[in-house]
Amino acid sequence: MKDFYISDCTRHENKIITSNFVVVSKQIKPKKTGEPYLALTLGDRSGQLEAKMWDNVEEVLNAFEQDDFLKIKGLVNKYKNRFQLTIHKVRKLGESEIDFSDYLPKTTRNIDELWQTLTDFVGSFQNPHLKSLVRAFMSDPEIAAAYRNAPAAKTLHHAYIGGLLDHVVSLFRSCDLVCRNYPQVNRDLLLTGVFLHDIGKIHELAYNRSFSYTTRGQLLGHMIIELEMLQAKLALVPDFPPELKTLLEHLIISHHGEYEFGSPKLPMFPEALLLHYMDDLDSKMEAMRAHFEREADMESPWTSYNPSLGRPLLNSAKFLTPKVTPPADSSSTAEAEDDAEPASESREETPILPGFKP
Repeated sequence: MKDFYISDCTRHENKIITSNFVVVSKQIKPKKTGEPYLALTLGDRSGQLEAKMWDNVEEVLNAFEQDDFLKIKGLVNKYKNRFQLTIHKVRKLGESEIDFSDYLPKTTRNIDELWQTLTDFVGSFQNPHLKSLVRAFMSDPEIAAAYRNAPAAKTLHHAYIGGLLDHVVSLFRSCDLVCRNYPQVNRDLLLTGVFLHDIGKIHELAYNRSFSYTTRGQLLGHMIIELEMLQAKLALVPDFPPELKTLLEHLIISHHGEYEFGSPKLPMFPEALLLHYMDDLDSKMEAMRAHFEREADMESPWTSYNPSLGRPLLNSAKFLTPKVTPPADSSSTAEAEDDAEPASESREETPILPGFKP
């Protein structure tokens, strides 16, 4: 296990650290002098960190690539109010030196409990065709193992081991509640769409060393992969209604909601519209939660710019938390009281409003 994780930056600001990281991205850029410098994004299970190497770059330019593991010595500092690492020395790690559990973030929730929640929801389905279809997926050992471990995205939301299952269970719960307010919605159809909408991520994303796209994922995307997976499993469900198959296919290809977000079709029936908006809501709420967690040690309630949401964020809980004023030194307090004017002769005091954390 590592001694230093990226989440420890606050306690090591302006200190030299030596630790191991995975290379999430690697860029070679020119200085103003024309000489190269390295711009890296480093990762471990606690997050990601931008890093720069300015000196002796030629010696290590070709020593490692993206997804390699490095031992790095460098200075933790802040630039534009964000932590970064100035690299002094770097060495590529051998396979025997790597503990993969140090690098990939994982859900804090119990995977078995999440899977059981999913199983219970599917058991409540009234439609026998949809129940049989989802159970065919869940009883497939290869699919079940991947579904329990895959992230829901590379970076945008639920980007951690178990993220796909975490996201889907969250959606099952939310959609189940929403269906009670809209009785015209077919609950079984909507929840089946929830189960299937990101199942292709188990083949689209690779997550052995860091989160990246497979070649198939890059070329096809998870929606095309999902249509193929659906067709294969429907062959195992006798007499599945063709109309229901068409609705499931539409749920898959319309769940991104907009053409510019990669949807070949816009949502055209109630369950498809609900799936899109609930999926979008859950992903955005998780993106906010993760951003607040990454910057929990920052004093300001305002976060840095969030690229996926296109704005900085206000941590309302931090904003509403009163600032804690440290107790005054007892000796200085006593001296102040000795020098104070009698209350009857003192000037009118100005009331002090409770402060807030900046």
